[in-house]
Amino acid sequence: MKKIVLLALAVVASASFCTIDAKKKKKEATDVKAEPVIVPVELKSSSDSVSYTAGMTMTNGLLTYLVQQQGVDTAYMADFIRGFKEIVEGGDNPQQKAYAAGMEIANQVKGRMLPGITNEFKDSPDSIVNTLLFRGFTDALMNDSTLFKFADAEAYFKQKQETDRKAKEEKLYGPNRDAGINFLKANALKDSVITTPSGLQYKVLVKGEGEVPQKTDKVLVNYEGRLIDGTVFDASKKHGDKPASFRADQVIKGWTEALTMMPVGSKWQLYIPQELAYGERNMGNIKPFSALIFDVELVGIDKPKTEEPAKANSSKPTKATAKKVSKKK
Repeated sequence: MKKIVLLALAVVASASFCTIDAKKKKKEATDVKAEPVIVPVELKSSSDSVSYTAGMTMTNGLLTYLVQQQGVDTAYMADFIRGFKEIVEGGDNPQQKAYAAGMEIANQVKGRMLPGITNEFKDSPDSIVNTLLFRGFTDALMNDSTLFKFADAEAYFKQKQETDRKAKEEKLYGPNRDAGINFLKANALKDSVITTPSGLQYKVLVKGEGEVPQKTDKVLVNYEGRLIDGTVFDASKKHGDKPASFRADQVIKGWTEALTMMPVGSKWQLYIPQELAYGERNMGNIKPFSALIFDVELVGIDKPKTEEPAKANSSKPTKATAKKVSKKK
């Protein structure tokens, strides 16, 4: 009896070791990097050659795209080819299509959408947690409303997106806005500075005597633009020797207001509050909420040339007319 028990234990142990060994071998097999099976190709007809060369031609630029746009390491091209073959050989398998689409969308979410939204919330009171973003993404697709109904989630996100944007702007550009407000407040106290109801300030450097443009007039202007710290960010002379040309209503509000008060020949210095300039827009050298200073010279108004009226016919008869008249006589 004892021998039978020992024999049974030995059989069980042997089976266990065999199972473990089989699993180990299977794991080792899956750990080995898959290599594509190379099958010799025979091109037996012109159509065969056209098809084969068409396939080769389609890869033009693909490696560059995979590396630069998809982040693929070319050391793993065998895995890429394996995935490619699974899709092209899978036919119309709906599961395989869905799986492949999921991988493609995941690449887009991770590579394009995630960096954008992460940067959007940078320096704001909130930040993006990747794992929870991905979970919210998949829960929405599975209609899981345990935490939020879709409409509620959308409304909550939009509200936080707006409040966080404002908080971020305040943190990054609030000091710039306040500096502009303080500058304009002090500047308004100067005797030579005129302040309009809109908040625009200007000082007349040269008084012109010409025509005052309408909003729709095309004006000719020499100008130089500066930040309140004196930094020059643009000037007409940077764009050539001729004055800049544009319609008076196709520029920032502060310019339009000033141009439609200036007689031709005038040169004014404008002090423009941010709400009459670029406001919250980031214009490169011009930070959001920047008050601006411009020296503006109105050179002229570029009015379209009107055609001269046709001259009235001369009463003096031409030779041809004279001949006809003489024949009638």
